[in-house]
Amino acid sequence: MAHLEGYGIDPEFFDKHFVHLHVPAGATPKDGPSAGVTMATALLSMITGKPVIKKLGMTGELTLTGKVLPIGGVKEKILAVKRIGITTVILPEANRKDFDELPDHLRADLSVHFARDYQDVYKVAFG
Repeated sequence: MAHLEGYGIDPEFFDKHFVHLHVPAGATPKDGPSAGVTMATALLSMITGKPVIKKLGMTGELTLTGKVLPIGGVKEKILAVKRIGITTVILPEANRKDFDELPDHLRADLSVHFARDYQDVYKVAFG
């Protein structure tokens, strides 16, 4: 688990702590597991005690090797972040074209970052 050190996690953390992540109806078919990067970031924040930056929204499927995979519904997700006042967004790199095709008024006033792997997410989320 030496790779955890790059994220500020004690390599022995999981030897000393029990972490249970409950995902109700997790086996229910969906369009995609787009909360992967968000769940990983929430867990890292809890484990390290580091808060994520304010007004941040993120989406992306996360593989076991840390790759960030594309999601569906970019327009709907951007509409949601605009509606609740989020100003910084992390999207999968593979969804860049989807974002670029949105009307200007939806893209306006957003700081958007595109992630290929979790390290890209981490850099934005934790500053």
